[in-house]
Amino acid sequence: QVQLVESGGGLVQAGGSLRLSCTASRRTFSTYAAGWFRQAPGKEREFVAAITWAGGRTSDLDSVKDRFTISRDSAKNTVYLQMNSLKPEDTAVYYCAAHPNPYYSGTDFSYWGQGTQVTVSS
Repeated sequence: QVQLVESGGGLVQAGGSLRLSCTASRRTFSTYAAGWFRQAPGKEREFVAAITWAGGRTSDLDSVKDRFTISRDSAKNTVYLQMNSLKPEDTAVYYCAAHPNPYYSGTDFSYWGQGTQVTVSS
């Protein structure tokens, strides 16, 4: 079992930036694929971006591709989501997820954090 803890959320004005962090309880997290998802009020959870253990990135969400960047620091056992040029429509709870397959490229992740709230004011 891997416990994931997100941090870095908060209230920011439109155009601002935030960096979300996701740390894990087990060192093996550095060998897992990881991803970020978000869920806005009244909407379904959507995939934001993912990263393999080697740093290969994927993102299917066109609305964030030029603004959000996923990265990881294996030495710190942490995955990040750098969010720039934030918009009110980015307001959501952001969740970190992990999969034991280091090259996992799907969206059915095995482990989930509790989420961190991001609110973007206009």
